Amino acid sequence: MYRSIMVPVDLAEAELAKPAIAAAVSFAKISGGRVRLVYVRSLIPVTYMEFVPADFDSEQQDDAEAKLAEIAAKVDLPAEQVSAKVLIGSVHGEVLAEADAGGIDLIVIGSHEPGMLAYVIGSNASAIVRRAKCSVLVVR
Repeated sequence: MYRSIMVPVDLAEAELAKPAIAAAVSFAKISGGRVRLVYVRSLIPVTYMEFVPADFDSEQQDDAEAKLAEIAAKVDLPAEQVSAKVLIGSVHGEVLAEADAGGIDLIVIGSHEPGMLAYVIGSNASAIVRRAKCSVLVVR
């Protein structure tokens, strides 16, 4: 049974994560497991660093952590079974690294119907499905 479950959340499309979080909660309730929400922030290209305020990066981190904490607080599990972490880098790379480091048994990803662009350049969900060492459930 899945006892350590990760749900990647895109804060720009938080509604997309709701079915994935619900599925993760269902598994966690059955197994007594825990759910870890993760959000991956994009790196700011070095060429743009001179155009942003000095505290821009820390403000973005604090904002992302606050938004993810709000989502985590609404998860229908005891607080000790829910955690949230904001990472920085490429989405699929950071999600996979966090899954490996955290001993994740299952990654639950929310997905929408892919458009033509997703077929051309690929999507984070498909990259995670292809490369994950643990089980992956894609929820629509």
